[in-house]
Amino acid sequence: MILTSANTLESKEIIDYKGLVTGESLIGSNIYKDLFSGVRDVVGGRTSKYQEELEKARDIALESMEKKAESLGANAIIGLKISYDNLGGTMGNTILVTAYGTAVKYE
Repeated sequence: MILTSANTLESKEIIDYKGLVTGESLIGSNIYKDLFSGVRDVVGGRTSKYQEELEKARDIALESMEKKAESLGANAIIGLKISYDNLGGTMGNTILVTAYGTAVKYE
């Protein structure tokens, strides 16, 4: 499966547009407690544990999106975007990671 933020596939012919596909993942508020109890785990201004959790959440969102595209018969996703949103409010400090793009079939 090809994933690209571009709206085309260079040197490949798109033969069918399958539609929008999305994948989502949540990081619960527990990670914040874990992070702040281990502040010494900060390297270069970033908390490595937090970065690891964000990467896991992003990977889960991408995998979910890819499975949806495959179920539609697609072999690529173009126009890929990833967003990170703090849900706040009644959800505490939950982060929603959303991946979305257009599933396509190319030759």
